[in-house]
Amino acid sequence: MATEHPDAPVRVVIADDDPLARRAVKDVLQEAGFTVVAEATTGFEAVELCRHYRPDVVLLDMVMPDGDGLEALRRLREQAPDVRPVALTSRQDEALGLLALRLGAAGYLGKQSPIEALPRILRGVMAGEAAVSRRLTMRLVEHLRSEPVAAGMRPIRSVLTPREWEVLDLLAAGRGTAEVAEDLVLSTETVRSHLKRINRKLGVRSRAEAIAFARAARGQGGVDTPDPRR
Repeated sequence: MATEHPDAPVRVVIADDDPLARRAVKDVLQEAGFTVVAEATTGFEAVELCRHYRPDVVLLDMVMPDGDGLEALRRLREQAPDVRPVALTSRQDEALGLLALRLGAAGYLGKQSPIEALPRILRGVMAGEAAVSRRLTMRLVEHLRSEPVAAGMRPIRSVLTPREWEVLDLLAAGRGTAEVAEDLVLSTETVRSHLKRINRKLGVRSRAEAIAFARAARGQGGVDTPDPRR
């Protein structure tokens, strides 16, 4: 189980195929009062250890013998969703960083960063902060600016739940059912069930009509949306 008591040591799994790198990280974390519960040399092993130990954080190297860390992030999101992954990389690849964050990473750190900063960074992650560089933060801002989803404010009062609006927003942005499921960490059947409820609540008969209704409602600038069932 992940740490629940606020005074309990933060529990960490370190995943890196370089034993010297693992030792250096482990020493710094243990000196700062963290508990390193396990070490992994592959992405697959990291996922299995996280499933078993349920640590608070896993430090995950993006390049390991059994492939890149992106697949490990996908598996962690599905199999150990309570664990906070922090990606480590020796590459200055902001596109990879954005993808890692999209797949559930709570941070994306370059290995060239001072190792002494790791305890402070991980405590920030435990407090709900993102462990990303200022440069990557700017890329995230630019990415959000380019997203077509925010065509207006959602209605203040609506027959749809927040989750149903998330599904509808993604569909309106051109995402398919499988892509919505991946973005929201849901099964495709759950997405289809949400869409059926959306259509029923809005009194429409198709996905296209639901999207058109949502765009019109958001374009009202946050005014109340009348209940279409009345």
